[in-house]
Amino acid sequence: MPSVKYISVEITGGSTCIKSHITKFLLFWSFFFDNKCHKRYIYSMKMNSKLTTIISSIITGVVAAVAAVVICVFVVPGRQNKTAVIEADGEPIVLDDTGLSSELSLQTNTPVLTVATPSNTYTQDEAQNIAVYEKCNEAVVNITTQVMGYNWFLEPVVASSGSGSGSIIDARGYVVTNVHVIENASTITISLADGSSYEGTVVGKDIESDIAVLKFTPPKNVELKTIAFGDSDNLKVGQKVIAIGNPFALERTMTTGIVSGLGRPIQESENVIIRNMIQTDAAINPGNSGGPLLDSQGRMIGINTMIYSSSGSSSGVGFAVPVSTARRVVSDLISYGKVNRGVMMLSLVQNTSRIANYAGYGVKTGMIVSRVRSGSLAEAAGIKGGDRAVQYGTFSTKTIYLGGDIITKIDGLKVDTLADYYAALEDKVPGDTVTVTVYRNKKYVDLKVKLEAESQTSI
Repeated sequence: MPSVKYISVEITGGSTCIKSHITKFLLFWSFFFDNKCHKRYIYSMKMNSKLTTIISSIITGVVAAVAAVVICVFVVPGRQNKTAVIEADGEPIVLDDTGLSSELSLQTNTPVLTVATPSNTYTQDEAQNIAVYEKCNEAVVNITTQVMGYNWFLEPVVASSGSGSGSIIDARGYVVTNVHVIENASTITISLADGSSYEGTVVGKDIESDIAVLKFTPPKNVELKTIAFGDSDNLKVGQKVIAIGNPFALERTMTTGIVSGLGRPIQESENVIIRNMIQTDAAINPGNSGGPLLDSQGRMIGINTMIYSSSGSSSGVGFAVPVSTARRVVSDLISYGKVNRGVMMLSLVQNTSRIANYAGYGVKTGMIVSRVRSGSLAEAAGIKGGDRAVQYGTFSTKTIYLGGDIITKIDGLKVDTLADYYAALEDKVPGDTVTVTVYRNKKYVDLKVKLEAESQTSI
């Protein structure tokens, strides 16, 4: 019997799969060439057995080397950038093309980004955000409301409830928020950051600006945190802003963004257009209404009021009432319970195509002056009312007077609807003089009208 020969070959480098293929290949060829050498040894008795062993070893080594080259050239390139998944104790482990677990850290020469920081922990922007939040979050309150109704047995029940945000602006317990947050509320609860809750009362509300002031009475030993008014007249698009509120009842949530636009006129309801609103991409969601929009110093520059969204959630387009409006409105609400605006003593009717065609007007928009109060400053300025009484309306008719002036502009602002009319006078006070453009006898006439205080008596 011929002696059994073993070939020991060490393979280094390459993937585990490639090593396996090479090993199988060499075992096959070593067996083949060993048999060939053995057969030649039988058929040629004259060959020296030692020489046969040497020749067999040489041939086997050459074939092994050639096989290794062929596999490396044709097999290895086709397996680059591959991954394999094996299982160990039932858990999958992902291997990359080096056979190493992807969980291991790779050596890299990517430099660390250098950022100027005020400390070893936070970036400049992070430190600023943290400082503003720590300064202001305790002055942001959660406002919950309940609207009472009656059931079939005329028993009082809670018909609906809602929630919103507000800012403590005075240590005596004054809170500023939106009118729509407390609309129709029977009870108002104001919750503070420490978990305490108080009953809130309405000091005053202004529908034209959607601003309301509430009041609660804290215990004498409680010192309230407040938020100071900032400056909204010098804002720039791109300026950083921070919103704090209670979206989806998640108390004192902070979001950041920038001023996306300024001077936006937004129609909040049928007869209310709020001018000069701040547009921001800071995330504002249901529950944020009434909360503060802050600058990077923690000063209030706006009151978050509404979003534009088809889903009811933030779409990156939110709006805030500027603090320049809020400062004036809040002052009047605390002092008088209402905003003391300058008005013109007029009875107005919305112009329409139907009325314009009937009366023969040359314009189909604007506000028709139906009546002017006798002895008013508007009458003294020359504004004329109608002199032809007609019944107007389909189901509930009323008497209006045609033939008078049609207001088309106030201080250069176009007046097409009643909402435009109110918006043009929103920031005016008694004693201010405005330029009123009226359409009269197919001509446009400019009149200087001095505004007066609103009267409780009807025209």
